[in-house]
Amino acid sequence: MHANGPNASSPRSTAAADDQAIPRPIAVVRKPLTAGARTGLHHHIRAQLLYATAGLMSASAEDGAWVVPEGHALWIPARLPHTTVTHGLVALCTAYLDRTAVATFPETCRVIAVSPLLSAALVALAEEPVLYAEDGRGGHLAALVLDEIGRAPATPLTLPLPRDPRLRRVCLGIIEDPASEDDLDAWADRAGASRRTLTRGFRAETGLSFGDWRARARVIRALALSAEGRPPRAVAAAVGYRSAQALRLTVARVLGPAGARQALV
Repeated sequence: MHANGPNASSPRSTAAADDQAIPRPIAVVRKPLTAGARTGLHHHIRAQLLYATAGLMSASAEDGAWVVPEGHALWIPARLPHTTVTHGLVALCTAYLDRTAVATFPETCRVIAVSPLLSAALVALAEEPVLYAEDGRGGHLAALVLDEIGRAPATPLTLPLPRDPRLRRVCLGIIEDPASEDDLDAWADRAGASRRTLTRGFRAETGLSFGDWRARARVIRALALSAEGRPPRAVAAAVGYRSAQALRLTVARVLGPAGARQALV
């Protein structure tokens, strides 16, 4: 180990680059982030679990966009270019995981529900020395974190982006203006494709119908706006709903009743 490398008594760095070569399967960092903090496009050598213990973050990559509210985390495979932005103040607890330790984990991003056990294990591991004892408490916590991530259920807080340029043009247009009232025919005209092509393409490339994809896009934007402190009626109007109640019904349909209660949109 280099003389200036990490040791058991070193103060824990909050720079992501410093956690990529630590000779442990998991490195956990906790730090506060200000509202509107943006990373720009970047990637990590290690896989990442992006977890906000408080507040809400969003992330995007070539193949999708995700919102990460409190109680959830975003699984990001190693070397995947992505960007993140905070919506309001965020308390970040992020884990960087050695690729060999997560070889069987998904190779695409997904938002997972964070169990109380996973949350507690991440926070506890962040309090261990940088070079925690792999045969001691730190090693046990790391194994628990890996097990809980592997068991965590995926959530519908994912917005898959198609590769077909016509479909992608439609998706990016909706993301830019979620309040647009244009129907599928109007979007098909904009994209230079038939209604049938768009209908089939959405199903084939995203697994969702056009209507379900747009509803999910609106919910994801609504969660971000709500986290920034916008009042419910303003949030609803910004994403194309006439009332906060109408938006809440859509949130309940997309996220389920439990997710809608937690979202508080």
